[in-house]
Amino acid sequence: MTINKLISSALNIRESQIEKTIALLNDGATIPFISRYRKEVTGGLDEIQIADIKEQYDKLIDLTKRKETILKTIEEQEKLTPELKSRIENCWNSTELEDIYLPYKPKRQTRAEIARKKGLEGLAQALMLQQKFDVESKALAFVKGDVQDTKEAINGACDIIAEWVSEDEAARNTIRNLFQRDAFVTSKVVKGKETEGDKYRDYFDLEERLSRCSSHRILAMRRGEAEGFLRINIAPLEEDALERLNRKFVKGVTEASEYVEVAVKDAYKRLLKPSIETEFATMSKDVADEEAIRVFVENLRQLLLAAPLGQKRVLGIDPGYRTGCKVVCLDAQGNLLHNETIYPHPPQNESSKAAGKISQMVSTYKIDAIAIGNGTASRETEHFITKIRYEKEVQVFVVSENGASIYSASKIAREEFPEYDVTVRGAISIGRRLMDPLAELVKIDPKSIGVGQYQHDVDQTKLKRSLDLTVESCVNMVGVNVNTASKHLLTYISGLGPTLAQNIVNYRAENGAFKTRKQLLKVPRMGEKAFEQCAGFLRIADGENPLDNSAVHPESYVVVETMAKDLGCNVKELIENKELKKNLNLNKYVNDKVGLPTLNDIIEELDKPGRDPRKGIQAFEFDPTIKTIADLREGMVLPGIVTNVTNFGCFVDVGIKENGLVHISELADRFVSDPTEIVSLHQYVQVKVLSVDADRKRVALSMKGLD
Repeated sequence: MTINKLISSALNIRESQIEKTIALLNDGATIPFISRYRKEVTGGLDEIQIADIKEQYDKLIDLTKRKETILKTIEEQEKLTPELKSRIENCWNSTELEDIYLPYKPKRQTRAEIARKKGLEGLAQALMLQQKFDVESKALAFVKGDVQDTKEAINGACDIIAEWVSEDEAARNTIRNLFQRDAFVTSKVVKGKETEGDKYRDYFDLEERLSRCSSHRILAMRRGEAEGFLRINIAPLEEDALERLNRKFVKGVTEASEYVEVAVKDAYKRLLKPSIETEFATMSKDVADEEAIRVFVENLRQLLLAAPLGQKRVLGIDPGYRTGCKVVCLDAQGNLLHNETIYPHPPQNESSKAAGKISQMVSTYKIDAIAIGNGTASRETEHFITKIRYEKEVQVFVVSENGASIYSASKIAREEFPEYDVTVRGAISIGRRLMDPLAELVKIDPKSIGVGQYQHDVDQTKLKRSLDLTVESCVNMVGVNVNTASKHLLTYISGLGPTLAQNIVNYRAENGAFKTRKQLLKVPRMGEKAFEQCAGFLRIADGENPLDNSAVHPESYVVVETMAKDLGCNVKELIENKELKKNLNLNKYVNDKVGLPTLNDIIEELDKPGRDPRKGIQAFEFDPTIKTIADLREGMVLPGIVTNVTNFGCFVDVGIKENGLVHISELADRFVSDPTEIVSLHQYVQVKVLSVDADRKRVALSMKGLD
């Protein structure tokens, strides 16, 4: 079976679509470009399907390379029969492949290998026949050389049998199936670690069927194990495993059979169980990782695509008590105009002086909106800011600080603001997040944004790949203004990367703003291929060609120009007049390169050229009477903002330092299997307080029966 057939079968996508998609990927096309501009080629596959194809293809290519290594190793041993070669070549399951290879795999100095070198394989073969004979007498013939006595000979023969059992494909699959169906995961506290590891108390004495153990519990146990507080074991009942193995290997009731039974038990406990347990530990961790990464990716996507305020003048505040509130004034492009520190809270309590300064800054720098970080002293600062009278209407927003401290101490922040300290940079990041969350958050390692669960425990390579794809997808979906975008934002544009992104910024600085997309071809190292991949995602506002501020790709400009000519108008008039576009017969413009999917995309884009696809921002107010956990009472119904979504529920900010948890069972009046069916990041919700544990700083909330 070919690789394309295997992928087609796994993903339920036509083989012809697989073949064309892989050809595009191998030719250097990116996933955003293919999904947006090559719909006719792929049959309309979306980004997720294309990413799945790429992942499957990469896995199968790796498996092909592994098979080549295995074939070469067995051939060097002169044990590669035509049947074995055919079986390996036609195997596309990595577990099965490793089982086939196991008997031929070069071994370290195992107990069985030592016994073979002592010449005891013949005795092992005799025992395996399980005929009636005196084992001691038979073993006596092997007491020579390095073998001191019959006991050593029999033990060595049993070691060889144990290895045969553990390497037997059918035996491995028998135990594997038993693990699949009946394995339990048990967690025990490490003796003497009860106090130190108290946060893992729920897992001090736990036993649960592996098949029913949720992904977040698996990750919690594995973290506890890694930190030295828990001991984790995965296995079915030992008697069940031995009963199945004995049924296969123990024949008759001879003395030899008894030794084979001893060897089988040793094989299971010493070799088979640890091996298969490792498989299932890895597999359950992989499944848990995938689930955690899925949740993280969805949260990150929602965060990156959060509603932007747009190009408005913003005053950003990083609140604080003793060290004061760091205040910055930013222009509509996010450039720093002014910064200072005010002290409206204890211990200084300079609220009157601070209010005067804020009022003056709002007036002097023509501020349109104020962004307040949601960390320490956030509610008090919001209350203080909203009490000030301004000369004009000023909107006030509370903005997530997650990751702001990471950005402020980063190399990127030092490059942007070398003369300012981390506190000023943090306030700038808060202000810019209000203007454009996407443009600011791409500067921060997604893991530091704090919208996932167990992000430091999952496979870091898989996590990074998934998060990078998500950032790339969001940036390209929104598009960027090539004349204002930072190099960090440009890096994620299809076909670019750090070098080309920097070259674009340098070219812009030396030659002024880009007037046309074609001008991008003058950027150093911008070849035809890179231009093809990036051009449709880069916008030029107020340029020479109105299509340059749209998602219409330059390769399709001629089609739009033909449409305008047919209607007796120019491109600008075609864009501005919706009625004109209704007179078009799109079938007339179909050719061997442009089909209806692309033509429909073009018309849709002409209706909204350059428009941001993200929703508009909305103001939000917490309950003014709730400022600390002590203000909460059971039964209260409060407004809140969803700050994190996990697979066991969601966390909601109700205006205090501690976020409350809405358990999955409290999300709705019906059964909910996936919290993302009900809630999304930054969603405004109504919640009821179920319980308050002030000592542990835990708040339980419910959304049942509330809008």
